[in-house]
Amino acid sequence: MNPAKPRRTAAHTLELTPETIEEMRSRLPQVADATVTAIIDEVPSYADALTGSMGENIRSAVQLALGGFISLASRRRGADPRTPAAPAVEGAYQLGRGEARSGRSVDALLAAYRIGARVSWREMSATAVRNDVHADTLAAFAELVFAYIDELSAASVAGHTDELDTTGQVRRRLLERLAHHLVQGSPAEAVQSAADRAGWAPPRTLTAVVVPEAQVRPVLGAVTADALQSADDLPGLEDRVLLLVRDMEGRRRGTLLRALRDRNGVAGPARPWLSARVSVERVLRALELGVVLDTEAHLPRFVLTADREALADLRDRALEPLADLRPASAEKLTATLRSWLLHHGRRDDVAAELFVHPQTVRYRMGQLRELYGDRLDDPETVLELTIALAERSE
Repeated sequence: MNPAKPRRTAAHTLELTPETIEEMRSRLPQVADATVTAIIDEVPSYADALTGSMGENIRSAVQLALGGFISLASRRRGADPRTPAAPAVEGAYQLGRGEARSGRSVDALLAAYRIGARVSWREMSATAVRNDVHADTLAAFAELVFAYIDELSAASVAGHTDELDTTGQVRRRLLERLAHHLVQGSPAEAVQSAADRAGWAPPRTLTAVVVPEAQVRPVLGAVTADALQSADDLPGLEDRVLLLVRDMEGRRRGTLLRALRDRNGVAGPARPWLSARVSVERVLRALELGVVLDTEAHLPRFVLTADREALADLRDRALEPLADLRPASAEKLTATLRSWLLHHGRRDDVAAELFVHPQTVRYRMGQLRELYGDRLDDPETVLELTIALAERSE
């Protein structure tokens, strides 16, 4: 009995044994699972999109696409395996249109294809190596796999572009209207209606983010393309853009902050999506105060400056015993009092912070006790002084 001979097509020099082809076919489900897992791990905008039926659709699409390639590559004569069959091309085109309707960018789509090509080649080449495929054949096989997937990705890009051309402008206006309602804090009914008209699936939370106009694309590419962009004329934005980014709470907030760190961006808190106005107000307030990157790292400052006049009145009242001192003396005693409060009276810690001798701290605190008397032991006075002097430590 003669051993099975490798199959060679007229359109290329690829030779694969029937056993190799059969093993590749049998591993297509594992290849599809590995592809979906890698896309979820590496493309943030697909993190939640590939669960449920969407994930199953992508798994099926991967199996059909690669199955079609194996069929072409294993034919003795016929079409070039670098050129997908019409059903595969149509499926890729419709995938591109669907991704555009879902709000994902063409960059995310191409990233998914690149990952899919890498994972598919890794899995299929491992099978080829196990079957002792010659190095020249393996190289030709790699060229054909990547050329085939390039054709499919080009079809998806065409579908994505066509969808944006036909419906993108209308949907952009609907999304801008939704963003307006969220930014202005419109009633829940109006916001929900705007989301329904835009075909926008509500997230768990929204986070207000401000970035320079030139940095919008890099930030969204690093985090998610499915963000709302406000067209409202808001105070303090100037050449910056306000974005509402979905589901950036928990560990995902770290990803957002890393994307903003070197791009002069500021992130507000994550809030339930119908309460996005709270995050917007916080991030606009951050611009006013000069807070950078993470508003959550500056909460005391937001609280203390919520009513500036009230804080000024409290400070005047709390520091009234120092009012008649020379400015230089008042400044030294104020700094000592603040440090004493923050360090709970630990003299050595106060001295280290102020770069003075502990005896100097003791002397100054003696002066302060003469000025304040027993009030320095009164919890209400200590609370007022702590609040009055807290912002100075920011």
